[in-house]
Amino acid sequence: MLRRSLIIATLAAITLASQAHAQQKKELVFGATAGPYADQIKLGIKPLLEKKGYSVKVVEFNDYIQPNHALAQGALDANAFQHEVYLKKFSTEHKLALSELLKVPTAPIALYSRKHKTLDVKEGALVALPNDPTNAARALVVLQEIGWVKLKEGTDPIRASEKDVAVNIKKIKLVPIEAAQLPRSLGDTDYSFVNGNFALASGLKLTEALVLEKTGPTYQNLVAVRTADRDAAWAKDIAEAYRSKEFLAVTEKHFAGFVKTDYQQALGAAAGR
Repeated sequence: MLRRSLIIATLAAITLASQAHAQQKKELVFGATAGPYADQIKLGIKPLLEKKGYSVKVVEFNDYIQPNHALAQGALDANAFQHEVYLKKFSTEHKLALSELLKVPTAPIALYSRKHKTLDVKEGALVALPNDPTNAARALVVLQEIGWVKLKEGTDPIRASEKDVAVNIKKIKLVPIEAAQLPRSLGDTDYSFVNGNFALASGLKLTEALVLEKTGPTYQNLVAVRTADRDAAWAKDIAEAYRSKEFLAVTEKHFAGFVKTDYQQALGAAAGR
């Protein structure tokens, strides 16, 4: 019994030491998709964390798959590229213990065209949209809002898919494409939906879009961490940096047109903006 007690006590001490190390860590690896979310970290978050004594490395990705696996495996401490619907679905499907830390300013998904200047769409027009289910649903909701399709009564807007299109009002042809490739599709389609981060990374401007999604909290992007790290001191410091007046100023200067978070709107209101 004494031997067993010693083993238990030793394991408990190792666990506490490990937890203490996690709390005190000063080297952070932050993943993000190339473009605005990586730029937000570089311009606004990294400098604030460095003032607190952290060393911050930013790793950029060009897809929506690798960042969550890298986070779960410990190669990253946090990532910023996805909204809560995608995080929950991906984490469930891949059995990953990941959680939201907080929302971040978000570039909305938008409809672009290099061939047309208006929404006067012709029959048979090719309309590209993301091929992942959550972002495809967003595009379909926008298509309904502009009157190009009608979804079945009672369709869940978060889970809408092509099979939920009751009436193709404008007789458009929907072309699912991997999200990162959507900017390139503009040369071959009449219209293409492009996620905000990929649009900006490719040189497209939010002001050039024919339609911008009305992005609510559900589709605002977020910082994700491993669930076990959500209350770590360094995670709280990341959240504090995003919630700061300094980052609000960076957002207003460099990320005009982004949907601000609730905490940024509150800061702005307090400052009379």
